Amino acid sequence: MASYFGRRVSRSALVQKRLWFRPENASRSIASLSSLPETHQMLQKTCRDFAEAELKPNAARFDKEHLFPKDQIKKMGELGLMAVEIPEEYGGTGLDSLAYAIAIEEISRGCAATGVIMSVNNSLYLGPINYFGNKEQKEKFIPPFIDGNRVGCFALSEPGNGSDAGAASTTAVSSGSGWKLNGTKAWITNGYEAEASVVLATTDKSKKHKGISAFLVPKPTNGLSLGKKEDKLGIRGSSTCSLIFEDCEIPSENILGEPGMGFKIAMKTLDAGRIGIAAQALGIAQASLDLAVDYATKREAFGAPLTKLQAIQFKLADMALQLESARLLTWRACTLKDTKKPFSKEAAMAKLAASEAATFCSHQCIQVLGGMGYVSDMPAERHYRDARITEIYEGTSEVQRLVIAGNLLKEYN
Repeated sequence: MASYFGRRVSRSALVQKRLWFRPENASRSIASLSSLPETHQMLQKTCRDFAEAELKPNAARFDKEHLFPKDQIKKMGELGLMAVEIPEEYGGTGLDSLAYAIAIEEISRGCAATGVIMSVNNSLYLGPINYFGNKEQKEKFIPPFIDGNRVGCFALSEPGNGSDAGAASTTAVSSGSGWKLNGTKAWITNGYEAEASVVLATTDKSKKHKGISAFLVPKPTNGLSLGKKEDKLGIRGSSTCSLIFEDCEIPSENILGEPGMGFKIAMKTLDAGRIGIAAQALGIAQASLDLAVDYATKREAFGAPLTKLQAIQFKLADMALQLESARLLTWRACTLKDTKKPFSKEAAMAKLAASEAATFCSHQCIQVLGGMGYVSDMPAERHYRDARITEIYEGTSEVQRLVIAGNLLKEYN
């Protein structure tokens, strides 16, 4: 028997399902992948096969019809992809951050919307519960969200605070045996389908960011309602909506950590979440490069393939350079996280580099394809739209630069 993603399965079953990694069957442009442990190589191959079979053929439909990929998410849960870093004792896969980044990249290469659904459930919902939850909270709020039948979300942003994570106007007031929440959380990914959320609210306004606390809010709950689904530029297969709290009563045992720990929880959660978004951006960038190379190889101009033109070669070279550079930064952040070293600066660097690489590569992909890149018959325009959000959510590019500079100056001082 082989231990596969935290589950006991036979090697023969894996071979029959074409999930067992065999080097002769691997097709990958990442030269450094071969230096990774076999577990990570096997995971990459599995996720790539799944993306090719289940996501790429459906990504355009998810996008056009704004469809949540429910069946695919369930299958990802069966593969252990919805709880990659959660310990096996709670039903998770028990792998490391590097494995998580590799998985997110491959899933996002097939469908960026599915990638962000996976990222939010892993990093933003399960992550803080795993780090800060007590035993009872972990047993209640983790196992139901690992198999793909349920997803969770993370509610930090508000209509009026934007990137100011310490300015939560949503309040939580102690009321007898629990807390009463009032306010609105905006732009919540997975919000519409989520059956539980980590919610940040102010419990003591006089303490500013030290007066913010985190709460575990199941759905449905009296006093919690949803705003409309947002009509977005990209990642349309994932839902985005507001969570509206009106005298929403939460039992006292649902506070995550201690009162006043909310800002700390949010910052640690976002650090890990930025690795997930960096990996999502890498997937979009890789998909864009794959498409550009494939098209340029087959399309002829002036009596020869486009790849014979120096201008096209330069574009492909610049795309590969940005992609590989961002990937190594992302893997470095993962390594630091896995070895329990500070990684805030490196996660911000990875997210900044990868998101800008995704925007650049998807832009250049359209240029290589020309008119074909601008029509929806080809996925280039979808990659371009999907890439744009990676420079915004979980901290804009401007915020990443502030995080990098702040940590850099601390090191020098």
